[in-house]
Amino acid sequence: MYDVFANFYDELNIGISYKKRAEYFDALVKKHGSDKVRRKKSLLLDLACGTGGLSEHFCRLGYDVIGVDGSVAMLNAAMEKKHAGGFDIQYLNQDMTELDLFGTIDVAVCASDSLNHLPGFESLQKAVSKVSLFCEPGSLFLFDINTPYKHRTVLGNNTFVYDTKKVYCVWRNDFFEKNCRVFITLDFFEKASDGSYIRYEENFSEFAYEAPVIDKLLENCGFEILGKYGYDSFRECKENEEKIVYAARKRGKERSLL
Repeated sequence: MYDVFANFYDELNIGISYKKRAEYFDALVKKHGSDKVRRKKSLLLDLACGTGGLSEHFCRLGYDVIGVDGSVAMLNAAMEKKHAGGFDIQYLNQDMTELDLFGTIDVAVCASDSLNHLPGFESLQKAVSKVSLFCEPGSLFLFDINTPYKHRTVLGNNTFVYDTKKVYCVWRNDFFEKNCRVFITLDFFEKASDGSYIRYEENFSEFAYEAPVIDKLLENCGFEILGKYGYDSFRECKENEEKIVYAARKRGKERSLL
């Protein structure tokens, strides 16, 4: 999945400032992290890292970064940028539900509503449980997630069109109230050298969950919720929030810095 999408991902997300997003998550670390997490050079997991745009800026901010993604094509793009920019990032090709690291981490970040892309609640449980397994007590888990409100009223049964220099993309949604699922079809039209267009298609689904369901899941996986914010802000969530940012901490007694 996302093998076709990987070819156009950066072009279609050109309006996203990964620098500002990384700085926002870094601010969450400073706000909610323990002295141990804030003082030392933290080991950060960028879960569902895609083509590495966010990983690179975490690296620039001084984190030791591990980027994990299930798409080989996405990671190939990330590796090309890593070598071109000289970034010291370790990339791993792993499914979120089968996360297997060499040791524990200090911070886990999962951005761009990647948790919504997991195929159902059971997969979400597995992924969060795996993150918890590799978090030391006091480690932070920061992520954003689309809400049912966004699925019903924004994505819904709507169509969006993106026209860039590299690709023309038609994004079509089909909404299903059961499991609050949006089935997404992406049609990409890439202009060839002779002026004709080559068409590619990608399909995937996103699932949304009510906030109490996410809250309970985090609790069951050993996390304490420290804050829930409107997208890329520090304000309290509104009633009809499209995306929520969670800041959670692994429960348990931290080991001394000494």
